[in-house]
Amino acid sequence: MDYSIPTVDLSPFFRENDEDGKKKAIEVIREACSTYGFFQIVNHGVPPTLLCRALELSKTFFGYSDEEKLKSSPGSGAPLPAGYSRQPLHSPDKNEYLLMFPPSSTFNVYPENPPEFKEVLEEVFSHLTKTCSLIESIVNECLDLPPNFLKEYNHDRSWDFMAALRYFPATEAENNGITEHEDGNCVTFVFQDQVGGLEVKKNDQWIPVTPAQDTIVVNLGDVIQVLSNNKLKSATHRVVRVKGKSRYSYAFFYNLQGDKWVEPLPQFSEDIGEPPKYRGFLYKEYQALRMRNKTHPPTKPEDVIHITHYATTT
Repeated sequence: MDYSIPTVDLSPFFRENDEDGKKKAIEVIREACSTYGFFQIVNHGVPPTLLCRALELSKTFFGYSDEEKLKSSPGSGAPLPAGYSRQPLHSPDKNEYLLMFPPSSTFNVYPENPPEFKEVLEEVFSHLTKTCSLIESIVNECLDLPPNFLKEYNHDRSWDFMAALRYFPATEAENNGITEHEDGNCVTFVFQDQVGGLEVKKNDQWIPVTPAQDTIVVNLGDVIQVLSNNKLKSATHRVVRVKGKSRYSYAFFYNLQGDKWVEPLPQFSEDIGEPPKYRGFLYKEYQALRMRNKTHPPTKPEDVIHITHYATTT
């Protein structure tokens, strides 16, 4: 049994006439996405020095006093709290984070220090958006959808967001960083420092994702699972904290605009005589339910809202 997640070299997509290389990459991604929804990418077009700088600056920022960090507290009105936040004390998730929307968004609240942090965050965001658009086109191909189908369906980039995260060191009593979950969006990117802690569920086993230089971890989210009527999988993952060390990482969420309707596409349901495995929903309603999981964590784990909330009972 293979207890690792595949690494895909994206360089063929940045070269002309490497159809063979592209085909191989798409095959590996198709296989990974139809079984557990996770893979890693290298030669992805994002400058490695930029990823390193972003991690260094976030480490500096999270090292500041609470008073300094709270100067970047979120304003109101955004779909998610843009700016600096810390998980509530009663939350099982033990991290603090700085969240931002696209650079052009009026919701963003940037720290004044370190001085170049804003510029680096915006640059990382722009690069990751481009690479995610490439991954979306590969997923489009994995599903044999008409060219640009997902791009046209998900054309509004205003709800994409990115979080710089710091997970606190584990204690004697517990080591949960973020509980087992799937992402609600389309595609997620993660890049992390050398501490590690990200784990993926594959064949009911937890597989640690070993940090590797210049590598971005990719996972599919619930939107793709619903659109494909379970043909592709939303990845189950968690973060386990390490004793004596904080973990620094970034998560980038290629999202759907809130007013989009999400339901299994006819190509994967009625057109092929398959019943839809989900009822349709407005994306922002699902996002609000998931946000409530975080702000008001249910006492019983089974009360946490997942995409199964919309599953049809057949």
